[in-house]
Parts: sequence; C-alpha cells; structure tokens
Amino acid sequence: MPLKRYWQLLSTYLHSHRRRAVLLAVLVLAGIGLQLLGPQLIAGFLDIAASGAAGAALLLLAAAYIAAGLAQRAAALGAIYVGENLGWLATNALRADLSRHVVGLDMGFHKVHTPGELLERLDGDVTTLANFFSQFVIRVLGNGLLVLGILALIWREDWRAGLALTIYAGLAVFMLGAVQQYGAGRWSSAQAAAAAVFGFLEERLAGGEDIRAAGAEAHTLRRFDGLMHAQMRTYRSARMAGNLAFAATTFLTTAGYAAGLAAAALLYLNGAVSIGGAFLIVAYVAMLAGPLERLREQAQDLQQAGGAIERIAELFSARPLVVEQANPQLLPAGPLGLAFAEVHFSYNDSSPENGATPEAAPVLRNISLNLRPGETLGLLGRTGSGKSTLSRLIFRLYDPQQGAISLADRDLRTLELADLRRRVGMVTQDVQIFHASVRDNLTLFDRSISDQRIMNALRELELEEWLASLPAGLDTLIGGAQGLSAGEAQLLAFARVLLKDPGLMILDEASSRLDPATERRLERAIDRLLHGRTAIVIAHRLSTVERVDRIAILEQGALIETGPRVDLAADPDSRFSRLLRAGIEEVLA
Repeated sequence: MPLKRYWQLLSTYLHSHRRRAVLLAVLVLAGIGLQLLGPQLIAGFLDIAASGAAGAALLLLAAAYIAAGLAQRAAALGAIYVGENLGWLATNALRADLSRHVVGLDMGFHKVHTPGELLERLDGDVTTLANFFSQFVIRVLGNGLLVLGILALIWREDWRAGLALTIYAGLAVFMLGAVQQYGAGRWSSAQAAAAAVFGFLEERLAGGEDIRAAGAEAHTLRRFDGLMHAQMRTYRSARMAGNLAFAATTFLTTAGYAAGLAAAALLYLNGAVSIGGAFLIVAYVAMLAGPLERLREQAQDLQQAGGAIERIAELFSARPLVVEQANPQLLPAGPLGLAFAEVHFSYNDSSPENGATPEAAPVLRNISLNLRPGETLGLLGRTGSGKSTLSRLIFRLYDPQQGAISLADRDLRTLELADLRRRVGMVTQDVQIFHASVRDNLTLFDRSISDQRIMNALRELELEEWLASLPAGLDTLIGGAQGLSAGEAQLLAFARVLLKDPGLMILDEASSRLDPATERRLERAIDRLLHGRTAIVIAHRLSTVERVDRIAILEQGALIETGPRVDLAADPDSRFSRLLRAGIEEVLA
C-alpha cells in the first residue's frame, strides 16, 4: 500500500487532535535527544578518566547521565500515555464514521454482509488501527528519527564508520519495507477469514434452535471446521511474513554489531579516535540495533494495519443507491395519500457490492395504485408476490427502476429520509426487542418522548394491565433471558408505532401470532390506531380484510385486481369474491 494512504488516514483523524499530536511529537523528540545524549556523557567520562583529570568532573558527568536517563524514561512514559490516548480518540472517530456509513448503505448491502462479519470489520479492523495511530508515531517515526540521529553522530565521529553503518541501516530499512509489502496482503486475507468466521458464528448461534431441530449439528460443525482451517492457513501465511522480517533483522543486527566492533577497534588502534570515540561507535551501533528491532516489530503491526486500511477503504467505497436530494421536502401533518405510478422494480439493478443478483426476475411490474388520505387498503397475494417489496419501497429502502411513488403528492425521492421514515409506521410479525428497559424499547432510545406520552399510548391500546403486570413498569429490563412472548412483543410493537403518530400505517398480519384473547383485545386497539390514518394491511386471513376500504391483489409482481372491498365482494366474477368463496386462508397460504 502506498505510504500516501497511511498518511491520509493519519492526517484525517489526527487533525482535530493537533495539540495532543504536537505534545506527542515534543515528548518523542525529547526522548530521542536524551537517548543520544547518554553515550556522549559516558564517552566524555571515559576520556576524562583516561586523562587522569579530577574526580569532580567525573561525578558531574555521572550525575548528568543519571538525570538524563530518568528524564528519558519520563518522556517515554508520557509519550506512551499521550499516544494511547490519541490512538483511541482517533479510532473511536473512525469507528463512528464507518458505522454511520455502513448504517446508511442500502438493504442489498446488508443482505450480502452478515451482522457478524460487519461487527468484525467495524470493531476488529478499526481496533487493529488503534496501535497504528498511537504506536506508529512513537515507534516508527520516533525510532526512524533515532536511527538518523545515531548515524549523524557516528558520521561526526568518523566518516568511515558513518558510511559503513549508513549502508547497513539502509539495507535494513529496505528489507523491512520489502517484507512489509509482502505481508500486507496476507494480513488482509487473514482478517477477511476472521470476519467470515464471525459471520458464520453469528448466523448459527442465532439459528441454534432450528439447527438442533433439523439435526444439522454435524453439518454446521463441518462448515465451521472448514472456515477455521481457512483462517488458520491465511493466518499462518501472514505470520510467516512476520517471521521473515524477524530473521532478516536478526541477521542484519548481528552483522552490523560485528562490523561496528571491528571498525571501532581498528580506528582506536590506528589512533583515529580516542577511547571515548571508540566507545561511542560501539555504543551507537548497539543502540542502532534497538530501534531497528522495534521497527521490525512494528512492521508486522503495519502489515496488519495495511490489511485493515484496505478493508476499511473497501467499506467506505460502497455507495448507497438511495440518496437524499438537496433541500428535501417535509410531509404534512395528518393522514397521507399514497400513489404508485407504473412502478417497476427488480433487485438485480443493485450494484454488486450491494447484493446484485443479475439472474433475478422483476419483483414488481407496472404497479399503479392510489390510496386517498384516511383510506385503508387490504393487500393480498401469495408468498413471493411482492407485498413485502412494496412496503420496502414505501420506506424508500430501495428506489424503483421505473415509475414513481408519492406520499401526499410528493415524490418519495424529494422527501427527507428521516421525516419519511418517521411519518410511516409498520408492524410486522417479527419484532426486534433490544436488551434494554421497556421505556427504551418503546421509544427506541429517544429521550425526548415523555413517560406521559408513553402512558397515553399504552392507555389508548388498552395495555395498562400489561404494563402493570411487569415487575418494574417502564423500567423493567427485557431482551435476552428476560425476553417477551410473541404476543407481548406484538403489543410493544403497536405501542412503539403509535408513539411515532404516523400518517401512513403498514400492518403485515401483525396480530397473527397472538392468542385469541389477546387478539380480540388488540382488534379494538387496531381500529383506534387506524382511525384518521391511511393504512395498508398485508393480509393472509379473511378476518383481517373485513375492516379495509379497498382491496389490491398481487400475483407474480403484477397488480391483477384493485377496487373498493364492498364492490369486489359483491361482484361474483372478481378475484377477491372467488377468494372469499374458496377461503382466503387456504388460497393465499
């Protein structure tokens, strides 16, 4: 990966923490200067001792050496603290930006990438970069500057020793760079394999009940074993790249130390340097091995950072197909009229990274439909006829390839997305329950909704008795081991939608999982919920469509019949009338 990519990431996320970065640079430079000063003090000590000078000067140099050593350790400790703090501030900002970007991507993207995989990429890959942001500055840049300082002082002592050690350091840096390039792709593959394992585990743990019921434990374990072996192979390849760097640096360190000893001895014997100068050469050669070794260690982290940056860049490069226009419109208050005008939709027009399936057939074909404010539509059709897709288009989770959808005479593409999804409510059979209090589950963590509003919504839906049965009322923790029954979760979903006060309601057979007693109580609540609101009721049972004003029947993505429910029921030749005579539950199963 070009160094420009590393620098762009550093500059982007360290820019807002310039003061900390400057403090870190000061501490690093101070530590480097103090490290270089130590051998100079010892060399002066040796030369003074060899000349037989007074002991006071020796004591002064010894005290200065101890003070420099303590100050150097204090600067190093401060640099580590500031660097770690800076690293986590930067990675938290990166994690927030990446999470915001991924949440804003289309549903097609999330159908391709499992939650477990995305969790590993959002957290695991970004956490890998915490060391990059903090230790990269301290170790890579700091030790690089230390190497330059050592070489400069050796050149000052003797040009021949300086030339030899410069060649040695240049060769070591070249080899480290080559090994880093060699290993970055392998670490990217290792991280991708780890994400695949996380994705597999997330899906199988979530579906553990079905796996056991189907007797698929052995098959699941074989798949898991295959993924673990794949991860092992990629990780082994990445580690081998790191071990190659270790072997190369160890060889160069040993050779350089031997060359430094030989050069110091020859120069001293020939009278080119004093005993202190000879010590300086040996000490700086020994000191040179330290930063080069730390650079070698950091090269492996840099390899992992390179792989993580590539994968993060890949996520950032995924673009949403549904975008909000400049100066979007807001929806009016009250019930919302809905219109479909020759809408054609197919999932295969999504981009590959968003889940393209070129072989897929059109899901909706030339759908034209009008629903006046306050009307209720019963939407019928077999499984796979396009009912759920139609509701996704209303929420603008996807855009149709042809035609237009409008709410309150406003094209969906001109609306503010947040306002659109706030004014359209939906209750389905599957309700997401978060591990949080009842209050947070009802408000979806919106602290602006008062308890009084919550109580009014529960009262309107006749749910006060249900709330009173909970041990801590609105503060009762639910989710996980304290999960709700299917009926209780459905009750919560109705109250959750009512708090939004939507102008358009979509009910996807929302009461089908309730017991008869709860369902009868909820039927009255649904009537009140739909009063004064436009609604679409996706139905599979006859009782569900008795309350609707209009009927629309989908078949293989096409609208084959629509009209007032009473008129269609009275027409013996209508498709709806035939469904009523045959029993809608059986026909639409």
